[in-house]
Amino acid sequence: MAPAADRQGYWGPPTSTLEWCEENYAVSHYIAEFWNTVSNLIFILPPVYGAIQTYKDGLEKRYLAAYLCLTAVGLGSWCFHMTLKYEMQLLDELPMIYSCCVFVYCLYECFKYKNTVNYPLLFLLITYSFVVSIVYLNLKEPVFHQIMYGTLVSIIVLRSVYIVLWVYPWLRGLGYTSLTVFLMGFFLWNVDNIFCDKLRALREKMPPVVGAVTQFHAWWHILTGLGSYLHILLSLYTRTLFLKHRPKVKFVFGIWPVLLVEPPKKL
Repeated sequence: MAPAADRQGYWGPPTSTLEWCEENYAVSHYIAEFWNTVSNLIFILPPVYGAIQTYKDGLEKRYLAAYLCLTAVGLGSWCFHMTLKYEMQLLDELPMIYSCCVFVYCLYECFKYKNTVNYPLLFLLITYSFVVSIVYLNLKEPVFHQIMYGTLVSIIVLRSVYIVLWVYPWLRGLGYTSLTVFLMGFFLWNVDNIFCDKLRALREKMPPVVGAVTQFHAWWHILTGLGSYLHILLSLYTRTLFLKHRPKVKFVFGIWPVLLVEPPKKL
């Protein structure tokens, strides 16, 4: 990771165990990593809309929780990149674990009758979250968090692939788009980490707005935020199909996908 920049800002010296490639306080005296901060809007605004729509449609509360958990990740990441404080780092990283646990529960409960609770799975996921939290708070090793997070993402991917290959193959487009977008974000996350020195040198030769395009950690936020949002759509689409609702993906302004769910036809 990149060392702290020489600029001093409103929040003082960083205390987080991680720093990213964006130059600190380069844009604003009040925001340590400007582009890494504002890119979290994709984690915040669309899931809020999804949560409102889920509530209006009277769908299961676990999907309301999934949207709100994604929003919590965005808010935590906003606070982390804005301040580069250790406490805010936890507010970013731990909700990533919790939200993935909610995603796993939703995805593995897609084909169950309504108003049922899988207590063994619920207990397992809560225990996983608790153990990861305790170990990480004591270990303070980012690689541990990344492995635990990656494990949950792998479980989600395997279940999603099963659904689009064997259960609802017409959802392959949505499933594969979600996965591809997420993997693109992961690729850029690695480029940002590995080639940070070269990227910083390149930005010095570019106008600020053009250089912002090379803020690949911000692109990681945008792409994984979109990928996670599309995953919730996939999970919710699968669930509502099983319950014999009539889900449809619509595009707001022809760009942003939302799921509209009509109730089952009355016989």
